[in-house]
Amino acid sequence: MSATAQEPVPLVGAGRRGIFSWMLFDWAAQPFHTLIITFVFAPYFAGQVAANPVDGQADWAMAATIGGFIIAFLAPVLGALSDATGPRKPWIAGFSVLAIVAVFSLWYVTPDPAPANVALALIAFVIALIGFEFAAIFNNAMMPGLVGREKLGGLSGNAWALGYAGGLICLIAMLALMVADPDSGKTLLGLDPILGLDPSAAEGDRASGPLTAIWFTIFVIPLFLFTPDAARRKDAVNAFAAGLRQLWETIRTLPRQRSLFAFLGASMFYRDALNGLYTFGGIYAVGVLGWTTIQLGVFGILASITGIFGCILGGWLDARIGTRTVVTVAILTLIVASTLVISTTDTSVLFIALEAGSAVPDIMFYVAGALIGAAGGALQAASRPLLVDQVGHPEKMGEAFGLYALSGRATAFLAPAGIWLFTDWFDSQRIGITPILILFVLGLLLLIPVRSRT
Repeated sequence: MSATAQEPVPLVGAGRRGIFSWMLFDWAAQPFHTLIITFVFAPYFAGQVAANPVDGQADWAMAATIGGFIIAFLAPVLGALSDATGPRKPWIAGFSVLAIVAVFSLWYVTPDPAPANVALALIAFVIALIGFEFAAIFNNAMMPGLVGREKLGGLSGNAWALGYAGGLICLIAMLALMVADPDSGKTLLGLDPILGLDPSAAEGDRASGPLTAIWFTIFVIPLFLFTPDAARRKDAVNAFAAGLRQLWETIRTLPRQRSLFAFLGASMFYRDALNGLYTFGGIYAVGVLGWTTIQLGVFGILASITGIFGCILGGWLDARIGTRTVVTVAILTLIVASTLVISTTDTSVLFIALEAGSAVPDIMFYVAGALIGAAGGALQAASRPLLVDQVGHPEKMGEAFGLYALSGRATAFLAPAGIWLFTDWFDSQRIGITPILILFVLGLLLLIPVRSRT
């Protein structure tokens, strides 16, 4: 695999309907990240399920660490096997079923710190994380066969933007119709929760699980109906063995492929840091700023809106200033946003003390959320085509995105584990979240030798 390998050839018959159906996967899957990982369920777990917010942050980080290890170990192997056998859809289907069942089961996690209840939440989260992550890996591997390289940046950016829009719609629906303020018992629109959801049992927060499952089930269907897939290879048994041998050869020679090796190393850190921001930003706001789910939801709406523009802008800039430049600027912006998050408490901003009751910390956290949404969207949109630049050959895309997942998950334990350990050692959510900043800086430094098509 090298940056000079042949350019992927678009699949015959992909067409606009097939391409749009592929893009709908991001629309279908994004509510898992928006509702479960970031803005609704994770803060609910930390604030109402765990014994206290500090334990909740540590427990959630531990679960994310375990899930990351499992994904890191299996991703490149399964990616190579899918390359060897051909079609990606059977893999997407299998892991989608796993994700749907696990995320739906979060409904049964009540606001109770009993060990069995906490365990149910964490186990379901780990299984759902594995299912959604692997389904995304095989969906990503289909991307280079849909359009030529000159259109990949726009395709990736538009798909991510569509995903952010899907997450935004689900988040607005939850805040407007399901999640109730704990004091008033009313939703953001001042209504009683629909479907008889009981605010005292946090049923609005818990409904994020079934909503995510149903949304994903409905909108992933067009991918299977209309997006063309690679042909099945005839000798599956030998193909499996050949795929594993090729994977080992790729890993063995990877250090000699300087640009690819550097990109995988850089993405290993900056994506881990970004996932850390998404996963623990909401938990931090609940524990440190004392935000309610509705306040956090407004934060999420703002971040999602700026994320949509960031994705589209990142795809547009891909062909104009270069993919690597887009990634670099996005990381620098995220470093600024991370610093703002870490330096903000209910009584200070940028480590400067404020009068009690000041609205400035809340305002600055909203500003940080807007920056995270925009830069995170651009970073995710640009990373997929930048990987394609390092690989090129269409028959290696499953393996490449498997290695991409490995690089993202091989150290995926660093952000949650660092947060887990720092939170535990210092008994402080504020100090606990600082490893994110270090990971962004490491990713930026490792990006220096990476080549880009433009």
